[in-house]
Amino acid sequence: MLSMTGTEAFFQPGTAGVAATQVEVSVSCRNLKDKDVLSKSDPMCVLYTTQLGSKQFNEYERTEQVKDNLNPDFVHKFNMTYLFEECQRLKFEIYDVDSPKSTLNAHDFLGKLETTLGEVLGSMNNRLERDLKDNDNKSCGKIIVTAEEVGDCKDEALLNFRGRKLDKKDFLGKSDPFLVFYKFNPVGSYTICHKTEVIKNNLDPVWRPFSLMVRTLCNGDLERTIKVECYDWDSDGSHDLIGEFKTNMKQLSEGRGSFELINPKKAAKKKGYKNSGTIELVSCSVQKKASFLDYISGGMQINFTVAIDFTASNGNPNRTNSLHYINPYSPNHYEQAITAVGEIIQDYDSDKLFPVLGFGAKIPPNGQVSHEFPVNFNAQNPFVVGLHGILQSYKSCICQVQLHGPTNFSPVINHVAKFAKQYPDGSNYFILLIITDGVISDMEMTKMSIINASKLPMSIIIVGVGPAEFDAMEELDADQKALSFQGHVAQRDIVQFVPFRDYISATAGNVDLSQAKLAKDVLAEVPNQVLAFMKSKGIPPKDVPASHQSLNAATPTVPPTQ
Repeated sequence: MLSMTGTEAFFQPGTAGVAATQVEVSVSCRNLKDKDVLSKSDPMCVLYTTQLGSKQFNEYERTEQVKDNLNPDFVHKFNMTYLFEECQRLKFEIYDVDSPKSTLNAHDFLGKLETTLGEVLGSMNNRLERDLKDNDNKSCGKIIVTAEEVGDCKDEALLNFRGRKLDKKDFLGKSDPFLVFYKFNPVGSYTICHKTEVIKNNLDPVWRPFSLMVRTLCNGDLERTIKVECYDWDSDGSHDLIGEFKTNMKQLSEGRGSFELINPKKAAKKKGYKNSGTIELVSCSVQKKASFLDYISGGMQINFTVAIDFTASNGNPNRTNSLHYINPYSPNHYEQAITAVGEIIQDYDSDKLFPVLGFGAKIPPNGQVSHEFPVNFNAQNPFVVGLHGILQSYKSCICQVQLHGPTNFSPVINHVAKFAKQYPDGSNYFILLIITDGVISDMEMTKMSIINASKLPMSIIIVGVGPAEFDAMEELDADQKALSFQGHVAQRDIVQFVPFRDYISATAGNVDLSQAKLAKDVLAEVPNQVLAFMKSKGIPPKDVPASHQSLNAATPTVPPTQ
């Protein structure tokens, strides 16, 4: 059962405390329905949760897609805060993914389970196994949900492995090996926690180095067993086991790294069987991974800039159908987006002074078109005070400009990048919120601006308002593949795009809930974007040790990949 030992150190008589702890939820499925004609289904799990006091489910997170597999063990874990006194409703939905960029409605539904986090944790060994149900409430396979309290270990391991003389599994070629890592559970089972890439046609593979939190591998217990399986990849999903071995984090960190792969079936049948090859640890280093809050606590300043689209496609602001229409009784979508993101960001900005830019309008006094003007029309001091100041300057600007065009993003991106460039030490981090209704006119220049900004302490949030199609924005939000243009590639993903209409339809006119969901989704990537920048530049948080420990395995240098 789940322990509450993490809260016992904070015992203060005469006060109130919340019975909360962090848990890691893992999902596996068995005997899923096969929806594909020429291959097996490619399942993905989507988790939905509810807010306190509501029974309406909202999407929480998704796992990865597992290709050609009716019995998937999803590597992605759902990290959640367990609150004993709350009924935390969970809904797991399984889909056969047809195209990674398609909406959920375009995928084949494979089944669902509704439960609570308390039911999972209250099950024997924190393991809940139930039937998946289709839309007709008929059984369509099994789902296994397990949960474990997460330790507070912040160590991150950088691991590198290679294989030697692996068994040949393919009739017409060599094996296509990959490794799968499992964490041992106290009840004797194993939970998958990482897969390497597949090395095609190679019996002496060298896999790319990869990083994993130590708590993911062993929950901070360095002597806890880690099982590693080596498979020969097959396109139909029926991967052949080459062999397996067991180790632990202590052994890996000490550099003891040559392991015989044992195939249990071959060992049982074949006399004189020795092994199916060996796996060698090339290197292992363990460092304390800094968190976003470590940098905030160390004095990093967040600088928030708003850029507002004043192009004519928004509609005449004097008419009620305009996206810029100011209704004294109901905020428009621009106001809602500004409020949603600004309410969160302003808490991390010590001076509460925010520059607000506009683009795509004819501005006073001469009516020239500008794609980078201060909304308060004070070039020497474009700052306004607090969220209220942002909203007031926006409303005032609407009456003083003529909406025009085109929709150019690069000037406002370059404007913020100019300031971000002055802080290569990461002491200041810049977040640009762009709110727009239309298709980008300067797409090529925008790509280059983003690629250049990816080297700087900077993130870009784009909120699309109105009914327009935003296909180009999805390309900028490079979640699947790094943004590139004319041979230039972004160093990291710094763009998050969301269409605001998704939040309106999902929350049925509830403005506060729309704003809360929008803020959650658009800001979710910012902490990791900050950490990616700091890591790329080797910048530790102030007053936090840069390295907890660094250990290298005493094994030969990595040879070139064959």
